Amino acid sequence: MTNLIAKRFVGLGAVLFLLGLFTGFGIPEFTNPRMGLASHLEGVMNGTFLIALGAAWGYVTLSPKLESAAFWLLVYGSFANWAFVTLAAIFGSSEMTPIAGTGYSASPLQEQVVSLGLISVGLTMLAGIAIIVFGLYKRDDV
Repeated sequence: MTNLIAKRFVGLGAVLFLLGLFTGFGIPEFTNPRMGLASHLEGVMNGTFLIALGAAWGYVTLSPKLESAAFWLLVYGSFANWAFVTLAAIFGSSEMTPIAGTGYSASPLQEQVVSLGLISVGLTMLAGIAIIVFGLYKRDDV
């Protein structure tokens, strides 16, 4: 299962990297172009993160359940990060992104969607990375 997870991380990372590159072409068309740039960077950086994680996956020692949990948490977190920042750029929301969102505002529903999405990203990425750190420092012989 470990090699399959590693290959999936690399493949999904490449897809996310590609989405980030395509997002870059649309930067001038977003309601908030600065958030469009952030979305482009989120796609490229999170894609690179997933590729690097796939390359380093052989160093992570986890039970099958924790391996699966880490995989889904980090894949969701990486793709959702790009998606919700893209929505923020489209909507012009600013509650969760006060620096990049300065001068923009969206409807209350749009702000709430972006806020809940970005909160979910923070929580899932934190949990996923905590599992990875545990797996990196877990002794193989225990």
